[in-house]
Amino acid sequence: MNFDEMKAKIAAGDGFIAALDQSGGSTPKALAGYGVGEDEWSGDEEMFAKIHEMRCRIVESNAFTGDKVVGAILFEKTMEGCNPEGMPIPERLAGKGIVPFLKVDKGMHDTENGVQLMKEMPELDANCARAKELGVFGTKMRSVIHEADERGISDNVRQQMDFGLQILSNGLVPILEPEVSLKSESRPQAEALLLAAMLDELNRVPEGQQVMLKLTIPSQPDLYKPLTEHPKVLRVVALSGGYSRDEACTELAKNHGMIASFSRALLQELRAQMDEARFDEALENAIDAIYTASKQPS
Repeated sequence: MNFDEMKAKIAAGDGFIAALDQSGGSTPKALAGYGVGEDEWSGDEEMFAKIHEMRCRIVESNAFTGDKVVGAILFEKTMEGCNPEGMPIPERLAGKGIVPFLKVDKGMHDTENGVQLMKEMPELDANCARAKELGVFGTKMRSVIHEADERGISDNVRQQMDFGLQILSNGLVPILEPEVSLKSESRPQAEALLLAAMLDELNRVPEGQQVMLKLTIPSQPDLYKPLTEHPKVLRVVALSGGYSRDEACTELAKNHGMIASFSRALLQELRAQMDEARFDEALENAIDAIYTASKQPS
């Protein structure tokens, strides 16, 4: 797929985006959930090898196709890795009709003004250039909103857009992910402030260009409709944010114009100990449920 074909797939494709981008801090938890304990690896190199095996198993599964999965977000080491036959992962995904994205953020600062901003990304231009070279379509970066603090949310969304514009200038489409924590005691107010701040920041996107947004499923259904219908937004995707798959799918299905981009909710029933038939069946069941929730409610 070339860039225009990938853009068309993301804009109008029937399906969801799989998040396969657990990084250093979240990898042990992801492996534990997959049934691989810390006693089965030693050091970062072996840990990342184990998570790469898991991701390759998902990517190679007959259940994981572009019919229901329109995109996949990759950790940098996964983007640079290959499948068991030696094919680069982005190329393998594109061959299955799945649009590849790269997680580019380098973690977050401690909470200040009710939010966690992203750490600096001095190598962002170089990362974008490498991603383009490997056929990647876009990027993703995450920050978190814990409280309905107007200044903090404004700073959070502005930082997302600052980096987003830099990514656009490199010829990639950024997914901005200012996640509102499900644990926030002021979640509805935080979501309203996020919506206002994002609508304001979208004015900075050059005419003819678009960004993507990855947002917590709102407590008020269709709150983000002004974003899903905005001409400078290619697609709005939803994170599962700690919901179980059933909960995430139920909540997502209440919203028009949002599709899933789930990680834990996609992987929660997969285990390293499963034979291929059971693994494919569990993955297919997850994909079917998330695909159904991503279809437009009537």
